[in-house]
Amino acid sequence: MAIKSVRQNAYYKDMPIVVHAENCNDGTDEWLESVKRGLDLDIYIDHNNNPKGIGGGMNFCVDKVQTEFVNIIHSDMWIAPNQDLELLKLFENESKPLIASSFRVQPKIFPNDPDYRPGTVFVPMNAFGEYHHNFNNDYFDEWASEFSNQNDVVVRKGGGAGFFCRKRDYVHIGGNDPIFSPASWEDMDLFIRMQNEGYEFKMTSKSVVYHFSARGSHFKDDDITKKSQRQTESEQNNVRKFITKWGTLPQHDSETFVKPIHNQSVENIMNFEKNLVYFK
Repeated sequence: MAIKSVRQNAYYKDMPIVVHAENCNDGTDEWLESVKRGLDLDIYIDHNNNPKGIGGGMNFCVDKVQTEFVNIIHSDMWIAPNQDLELLKLFENESKPLIASSFRVQPKIFPNDPDYRPGTVFVPMNAFGEYHHNFNNDYFDEWASEFSNQNDVVVRKGGGAGFFCRKRDYVHIGGNDPIFSPASWEDMDLFIRMQNEGYEFKMTSKSVVYHFSARGSHFKDDDITKKSQRQTESEQNNVRKFITKWGTLPQHDSETFVKPIHNQSVENIMNFEKNLVYFK
């Protein structure tokens, strides 16, 4: 569905798509092989005992990108019409490195989900559908287009599960730190380092994605009542790693974006090539 949404709704419908599929045993590998020519996909099927996970997968894909910009989209997302174009517009007359993100629309699948969090609109599970098999993409596209037309809100925030930027800016900062593989806390670490180096952040309501919410990490088998063992273990392990690295837990501002942490013992700019070698 994520790939279909790009080919259907992106302004640049023919954009190159790099797919990284890691340790899939549900038919994903076979499906990708069967459609890669028809959908013009550059696929990388990966089976390993030391998973790259979310952050490493992003590093891997960015390394393969040959265009100026990269639009990072996870498999549990559906992009609304012109999602890419509206993000690209933010780079006009922008001199500093910029991380541009779409507003999220998510079904309320977590008990404490509010109606709104800066940059994220939470809707009842049956509003558009909480699963791939009951998602009404036509209705969502119509709703998202109207939402974008009626709203012009920019939040200073980055989308942890995917964002839009120049490849050179992602590579310059070193990408995600591999110590946080396979999941959890890598996005806060990345955004802290970026802020420390003067990166700008803009999340705009003119660009919208539907995010089924953590389906590839929290709910591996699409059972939204049961968090995966991998996610549970990652959260427990990585909070300790984060504190060891930064010396403190992260804090968030009024827009729920992680605040910078200034620690002279931490290098903000990491070696991107070294991070890639780490996973090989």
